[in-house]
Amino acid sequence: MTPKIAVVFYSATGNVAALAEALADGARKEGAEVRVRPVPELAPAAAVASNPRWQDWVDNNPYDQQATLDDLDWADGIALGSPTRFGGPAGQLKEFLDSSGGLWFQGKLVDKVGTSFTSASTKHGGLESTILAMNNVLYHWGAIVVPLGYTDAHLMESGNPYGGSFVSRRSAAPDEEALAACRIQGARLARITRYIAAGKNP
Repeated sequence: MTPKIAVVFYSATGNVAALAEALADGARKEGAEVRVRPVPELAPAAAVASNPRWQDWVDNNPYDQQATLDDLDWADGIALGSPTRFGGPAGQLKEFLDSSGGLWFQGKLVDKVGTSFTSASTKHGGLESTILAMNNVLYHWGAIVVPLGYTDAHLMESGNPYGGSFVSRRSAAPDEEALAACRIQGARLARITRYIAAGKNP
């Protein structure tokens, strides 16, 4: 069967979007059908304008479809991505996830397969706690959480078994090490999702 993967993320300057695309690429190479969807920008215009890279992303990002609850309902597997904000996910992603209560109440998120990824500007800026916070939502949904793990030799270098991550010093774009980790994560998500979905629909 073809696993359906939704990559749902918030990106302020494009870094998390690059990680999302790498994860999606890994899932596609495992034969998955993938939707890559950013959540809406909710920050005040003045806050966006205070950062030229943030303003440029808001004005020129390539996505013409934003995440909806239908994407969560449609998917067999879900990847959540956000930059780190004080050790947790950005409010933009959190607000979208908070709106999933109706699907949760109907049991439509049970046994989805989920994973998370992030980026921060400092090495100890909350990468792990942000991923764990996003995973808390997956636990409440009744999803099956799939970590990146040390499942590939490359991941001993990228160093985060919880999920793909990148430290963006001086506003750097994700490097190949981080992108490769996300491709591995996407491939793993697609494989595990295929196993789970096949068991639900023999």
